[in-house]
Amino acid sequence: MRRFELIAPCHFGMEAVLKREIIDLGYDITEVADGRVTFFGDEEALCRANVFLRTAERILIKLGSFHAETYEELFQGTKAIPWEEYIPVDGKCWVAKAASVKSKLFSPSDIQSVMKKAIVERLKGVYSINWLQENGASFPLRVFLMKDEVVVGLDSTGESLHKRGYRKLTAKAPIAENLAAAMIMLTPWNKSRILIDPFCGSGTIPIEAAMMACNMAPGMNRHFTAESWSHIVAKRNWYDTIDEARELMDLSVETDIQGFDLDDSMVSIARENAKLAGVESKIHFQRRGVDQLSHSKKYGFIITNPPYGERLQEKEEMPALYKVIGERFRALDSWSLCMITGYEQAETYIGRKADKNRKIYNGMMKTYYYQFMGPKPPKQEKQQ
Repeated sequence: MRRFELIAPCHFGMEAVLKREIIDLGYDITEVADGRVTFFGDEEALCRANVFLRTAERILIKLGSFHAETYEELFQGTKAIPWEEYIPVDGKCWVAKAASVKSKLFSPSDIQSVMKKAIVERLKGVYSINWLQENGASFPLRVFLMKDEVVVGLDSTGESLHKRGYRKLTAKAPIAENLAAAMIMLTPWNKSRILIDPFCGSGTIPIEAAMMACNMAPGMNRHFTAESWSHIVAKRNWYDTIDEARELMDLSVETDIQGFDLDDSMVSIARENAKLAGVESKIHFQRRGVDQLSHSKKYGFIITNPPYGERLQEKEEMPALYKVIGERFRALDSWSLCMITGYEQAETYIGRKADKNRKIYNGMMKTYYYQFMGPKPPKQEKQQ
């Protein structure tokens, strides 16, 4: 079976969570860099990483790396990669994205153009043809330049892994599914404990929690670009991986997961998304404001993505909103509050300094993941 070096990009600040996921799948890490984790794996690993990883953006096959300070060096370095081992004579290949940091070559469009020319020249020579038809399977590439070091990856995923397939309807500012999963995985929450999202929007955080509770693989109901690469990954690897995912899933678990929103239409959207995800029976959604947040039981979790006050007219409302969040949190007995927000005065108005504070880039926006941790439940209650 073929062995690869695989690259898994992720949100900046979430590398440690993804590293743990990959190790738990049974693979050896070779490098952890800003926004990505690299590991060794075979054809089966490529399939399992796409289907099982909750916090990755995509899975790339590392094709090569080289130093390039000029476009000529970029051309020659790209041409030296054995493209014919991956791309058949009719394959459609292009540089879908080029990112450059602290490098002399910084224009994404120029990098893409030069690399495409180098790939075409190599393949024309190998296949002894004058023209590439490019009417076959797709082979998108992702390229990273860091301090003039070029890393070339072949994208096996296609649409980002955060697109599980269940979120057909969204809120105005939805949180990505893989970021929601990472937020939950950074806490000690498990399926036996209560979880409430009082700003649930389209339901992403409660749905991701319910999928974890049921041990439901996030990628088991979607397709991947590499499914058409039978010369690289045998079809049986995909079938075996989906079979494994189905065997591991347990829909009999009992949960106490809740999602609140003030907007009736959002509650309806959240319910529909949960139904599409197959976890509608595991979550209770209702129209309710954060000022009504309460629960009789102890040791629960609030995990949420409240408004940030990005719009000027909303900024004036933020102090009062975060004060209410703090008040309702303090009224709960032995609970933990975990929230991602771009509002930098969150701790001030919550009325307490966070026990943990992690900087995360949500797209291009700098946000903070504040964790206000409650006490651990007694061992007897943990077992129950």
